[in-house]
Amino acid sequence: MREIILLKLGELVLKGGNRRSFEEKLMHNARRRLKPYGKFQVYTRQSTAYVEPQDESCDMDGAYLAMERLFGVVGIARAYACPKDLDAIVAGAREYLAPKLTAAGSFKVESKRSDKTFPMTSIQISQYVGGELQDAFPHLKVEMKRPELTVHVEVRDYAAFVHADPDPGAGGLPVGMGGRAVCLLSGGIDSPVAAWMMTKRGLGLEMVHFFSYPYTSEAAKEKVFDLTRKLVPWCGRLTVHVVPFTKIQEEMRRVVPEAYFTLVMRRFMMRIAEQVARRTGCECLITGESLGQVASQTTQAMACTGAVCTLPVFRPLIGMDKEEIIRIARKIDTFDTSILPYEDCCTVFTPRHPRTHPKLEEVEEAEKDLDVDALVAEATSAIERVYFSPEK
Repeated sequence: MREIILLKLGELVLKGGNRRSFEEKLMHNARRRLKPYGKFQVYTRQSTAYVEPQDESCDMDGAYLAMERLFGVVGIARAYACPKDLDAIVAGAREYLAPKLTAAGSFKVESKRSDKTFPMTSIQISQYVGGELQDAFPHLKVEMKRPELTVHVEVRDYAAFVHADPDPGAGGLPVGMGGRAVCLLSGGIDSPVAAWMMTKRGLGLEMVHFFSYPYTSEAAKEKVFDLTRKLVPWCGRLTVHVVPFTKIQEEMRRVVPEAYFTLVMRRFMMRIAEQVARRTGCECLITGESLGQVASQTTQAMACTGAVCTLPVFRPLIGMDKEEIIRIARKIDTFDTSILPYEDCCTVFTPRHPRTHPKLEEVEEAEKDLDVDALVAEATSAIERVYFSPEK
C-alpha cells in the first residue's frame, strides 16, 4: 500500500501567468517544513500538490500536521495511491479505509475524473465503487445528503487516489509571495494574531519586541519567545529583534507630559520598527491595533503614531472585536500563552488619563525635549536577535 498526502491548492490557481511562481514557492515552503519528518518528494499536478514519502521511515503524522499549517493550501488528505483500474481502486478503498468504513453507519462516494481518457464518468465511478463497498460492508447505508463518511475517488493523470473526509487547509497564499514585513510583537493577545493574518496573505515576517528590564522581567521576554514558537509552524523561520527600551521610557518619563506618554512611546516603537525593516529588506510594518480598543487606538492617536513612518503600516485587526481576535488566538494556540501574567513594556508608566483625541502638533510638542534620533540610534545598535526555525 502506498500512502501519500494530497494538498488542494487555493486561490493561487487563479494567478494566470504568475501561477507557476506561486506553486514553486509553495513547494519550496513545503519541502522546508517537511525536513524534520523524513525524505519526501513534493510536486504539483492539476491544481493539487503531492507529498510522497520516499521510504518507510517517514513520519506521516508529523508531516500531515506540518502541511495543515502550510499557507496556500485549502484542503488536505492522506490518500492511498493505486493504478487507474476499477478493481484496484475498490481493493484500495476496502483496505485503506476499512477502519472508517467499519465505524461509519452511512456513506457515499464522490468521484473526480481529471483524466478524461478514463472510460467511465465520475458518476459511474461513484456508483460502481459505492456498490462494491456496500457489498463488502453490508451494515453501511447509502446517504447522499448527510453521510457519516464520504469516500473520495480521484482519477488523475498518473494514478488514482482514494481518501475520506479531507481536512481544511490553512488557506491564504504561500509565505514569501507578498514580500516581507516587520511585525511589532508584544506579549498580548492581538499582535500574534495580526502576525498570523498577514502571513496568511503571503508576507514573510521579522518580529520586533520592546523590552524594558528591570520594569519587565526575563519571564516576560521568554513569554514572547514562546509565542514566536507557536507562530513558527504557520509562519516558517522567524527572527525576534529584541529592542532595549528602558532608557527611552525613562527619558520619556522625565520630560514628556503624562497624558502623552503612550503616544510618544508608540512613535518611538514605530521609528525603531521602521529602522529594522530597512535593515532587513522589509517593505511594511504590521501592528495588532484594533480601532477603539485602548486609548492609543483611536483614529487620531493612530494618525499621530503612524505619522513618523514612511513605510506602509498594516493593521489587520482594525475592524475586529475582541471575541473575534480571541477566536483566532485559540485556533493558532497562542491565547493561553498570551494571557500569562507577565507585563510588557506597554504597561510601564501607564498614564492615568491618556490623551485619546490628540492633534499631531500637540504630540510633537510633547516630545520636543527628547533627543529622538540619538535614542533611536542607541536602541537599534543594541538589538538582540533570536532565531526560531521549524527545522529545530
